[in-house]
Order: sequence, then C-alpha cells, then structure tokens
Amino acid sequence: MKKPHDLVVVKKKRRHRGHGHHGGSWKIAYADFMTAMMAFFLVMWLLSSSSPTSREQVAEYFRMPLRAALSKGDKSSLSSSAIPGGGDDVIKKEGEQFKQPKDKDSENHRREMNAMRRLRERLDQLIKNDPRIEQLAPNLKITLLDDGLRILIIDSQKRPMFRLGSSQVEPYMRDILRTLAPVLNDIPNRLSISGHTDDLPYANGNKGYSNWELSTDRANASRRELIQGGLGAEKVLRIVGMADTMNLKDTTGDIAENRRITLLVLTHDKEQGILKENIDGEEVSINGTPQSLQEQLLPNKKPAPAAQAGAPTVAPPPVVHKKVAQISSAVVLSSGG
Repeated sequence: MKKPHDLVVVKKKRRHRGHGHHGGSWKIAYADFMTAMMAFFLVMWLLSSSSPTSREQVAEYFRMPLRAALSKGDKSSLSSSAIPGGGDDVIKKEGEQFKQPKDKDSENHRREMNAMRRLRERLDQLIKNDPRIEQLAPNLKITLLDDGLRILIIDSQKRPMFRLGSSQVEPYMRDILRTLAPVLNDIPNRLSISGHTDDLPYANGNKGYSNWELSTDRANASRRELIQGGLGAEKVLRIVGMADTMNLKDTTGDIAENRRITLLVLTHDKEQGILKENIDGEEVSINGTPQSLQEQLLPNKKPAPAAQAGAPTVAPPPVVHKKVAQISSAVVLSSGG
C-alpha cells in the first residue's frame, strides 16, 4: 500500500521595504517657528532699548498706509476717514490724502515740530544720564503738543516741589529746573510758565492771599531758578497763575499731583498768537470803526513841519473841557525874529 505524499508547505516571505520618504514639510514648519521666535525676541529687545518717542514714530509709520506714505501723505491720525486709506483717491479731500504744503509756514511748522521731537529725545536722555534727575523721573512728564513741548513738574506727597502753602523752592525742584535750563536755552523757542495748585483754600478765601497769588508766585520762583541755571531772561514770554482751575485728568482737586508747574516750549505760531492776543487784538471804538490796540497805544503821528523864518506862527487852540458855555479861540500872529 502506498504512503500518501507528504504535504509540502511553501512559505514565501515578503520583504518589507523601509518607510518611504515623508518629505521636508516638518523642517519648513520648524524653520517658520524659529523665525517667528527670533523676530519676537528682536521686537522685544527693540522695545526695551528704544525711547518712547522712537516707539511712537515706529507705530505711526505702520499706521500710515503705504500709498499715502509714498505720496507724502499726512499722518493717519489726522485723517477724517474711519478706514485708513479709505479715500477713492489719495489726492482727494477724503481719507488718507496727499497734502501739499500751501505756503512756507506749514514747512516751517513741520521743521519746528521735528526740532521739538529732538528736544524731547534730548531731555529723555538727560533724565536717564543724570542720577539726581533720574530718581525724580516720576515727577516729570514730557508731552509733545500742537502748541509745543510741555514739561510737567508734578508734586507728590513724599516729594513736594515747594514748601507747603509757600513759593519757596525745595532743593530737588531746584535741581530739576537748573538742569533743564541749559537745554531749554539752546533752542530759539520761548517759554510759557504756568503755576497750578490744589483746591485747598486759604483761611481768608479769595479775599486775601489765595491760590491765585500762590500759583503765580510759584511760577515766578521757577522762572528765577531757570535763569539761575543759565536760561536767558528774554526766553520767558509769560508767567501765568492758574490756581486750582485746571486739575489733571481723572483726579480730584485735593490730590498732590495738581500742585504742579508747567513749562511749555512754544512753537512760533503759538508765540505769535500770544503776542497778537496781547498787542494786536482789535477793539471797536465809539463810532464802530475797528482799531487795533497797537494803533491806540502807538499812534502813527506825523511830525509837524518846521516853521520857516518870517512866516506867521499860529498858536494851538486852547483845550476845550466839558460843560463850557462858550467856545472861543484866539489866533496870535507874531512876526519872525
């Protein structure tokens, strides 16, 4: 009897090939991440090492649309459009637009504002480099306005700038003013100095010595300290006492921060406005004809012609007063020689 053939099982092993190449997409993502981190730390380093003025200029650069910037457009914050660059055309009157200077005054104002920015950067650097002033930095606030550069010297409970209820300057206030004086003297712009107080009244109220006199005396004392520090006397245009009429924003009238001195470095336009307000203002005379105050104070009178030899001399008529019953005039003729 034959034996059945043994069953032969053949196993075929399939060779597994290695995983296929997945590409370098992860490398691109990782490179983007590292680039973003590097840019982030670079921005943080620039923010920590730049001045507030530089940061403001950088922010203004990125807020301005490229089309307006290339067209020498004005700042985006001055636009009337709710959408940056929202005008149909950059030279139209809506949206971000090209503002061509109308005359030399606008160019002069632009150069003057650039000079104000440089002055602010110089003052910021001065505060950082002077140990005496650096510790008083919380009492100093420097702001660039349309009227000029405003320097606020603010009181505090721990460090008052003046003696209580007096115009006597404290030593650290004297250090601030005398340090700022040489820098303020280097620019051609003039100063307006204003004094402010809190709303705590004197015992006699406004009948005697009040916050009006105190604020004026403190502003004048600051002027004297600036002159002692090297500021030219002609640099000060005016001294103003504001009493407690202008409190700082979001403050009550009795806090120490409202006791302050304001130094305003005036632009040329603001200076001319102050001069016009006090000299060139128009007043209406009795007959309704406008006449400038300067013409009233300085009348343009032509000198009388000199009398020739041998010509008769006419004496001026007598002065006529009110309630005179009769008016008489006499002409006196006299021969020459």
